[in-house]
Amino acid sequence: MIVSRTPFRISLFGGGTDYRAWYEKHGGAVLSATIDKYCYLNCRHLPPFFEHRFRMVYSNIENVRTIDEIIHPAAREILRYMKVDRGVEIHHDGDLPARSGMGSSSSFTVGLLHSLYALRGQIPTKHQLATESIHIEQEILKENVGSQDQVSAAYGGINHISFLPNGEVVVKPLTLARDRVRELNGHLMLFYTGAKRTASDVASSYVQTLGDKEREFTRISAMVDESLDIITKGGDLRTLGEMLHESWEIKKSLSGRVTNAIVDRVYEAARKAGAVGGKLIGAGGGGFMLLVVEPGRHAEVRAKLHKLVHVPFRFEFSGSQIIFFTPEPDYSREEEARRLREDDLFTELS
Repeated sequence: MIVSRTPFRISLFGGGTDYRAWYEKHGGAVLSATIDKYCYLNCRHLPPFFEHRFRMVYSNIENVRTIDEIIHPAAREILRYMKVDRGVEIHHDGDLPARSGMGSSSSFTVGLLHSLYALRGQIPTKHQLATESIHIEQEILKENVGSQDQVSAAYGGINHISFLPNGEVVVKPLTLARDRVRELNGHLMLFYTGAKRTASDVASSYVQTLGDKEREFTRISAMVDESLDIITKGGDLRTLGEMLHESWEIKKSLSGRVTNAIVDRVYEAARKAGAVGGKLIGAGGGGFMLLVVEPGRHAEVRAKLHKLVHVPFRFEFSGSQIIFFTPEPDYSREEEARRLREDDLFTELS
């Protein structure tokens, strides 16, 4: 049995430039970080005692004979990609809800790939997990998703991720002093708006017209280097809030589906209570809102947004991991023993 643990991420700056339609022409870069909220996947080969060969347990339960019958699209295509030829049981649990902007679908893809490789007795590299997950989501599932979520989930940590026009991905971890990490963490607050949406649907409303948004995406890209300077050189973290506010205003201009009246009211209330700036995580439309708030103003912001779920978090630096492994029984021998017992019983009854 295998249990994998794969983190969710918060995207800070550069989101949108990690779409192929942009970085294959201009190059792209993001500043992204993973947090201590995870996707857990429990996988094992099924014993030979069941009518079904594949069992999926998530928000639904699927018991099927063939991979083609699996409804969950990512699980189905990952099993196909891995050429799984034995029965498998997969249980999924997540610390945060799906379709909430935290990269949950990519964490699932990375985590399931990791688990199935481990079930095979193989140890994939982080680069392999990231690139294969990008391939599955973009080329096989045909999702309108970028490439940062898969990389963040695989690598973990606070990273400057560059996407080169030739398709190469370069990951540079930020090497920050422990006190600076704590200070950055202490200026960030995360709230769940309660609104779910599919990132691919929201992104499709502006990804197809990236060529018409060159000025906006050029500015979004420039913010990555500016934010890196602030964080790594000891700058005032309030400035990050002002930059997040600017990036949120740009993002809202990309499509009418990025925000809505409820989100706008929540954001304005947070700003009046003391938040310097913020944005919806991910493609937009709902999910989680990230805010930059000076530590002394946290209580005021929590009180103002008391109807929302506040999610305290810490950065994590491990990425996708196998956290439990136990060798499986030799079911071939057990199956033979069962057949012998059945033969003996049949002879005795005869």
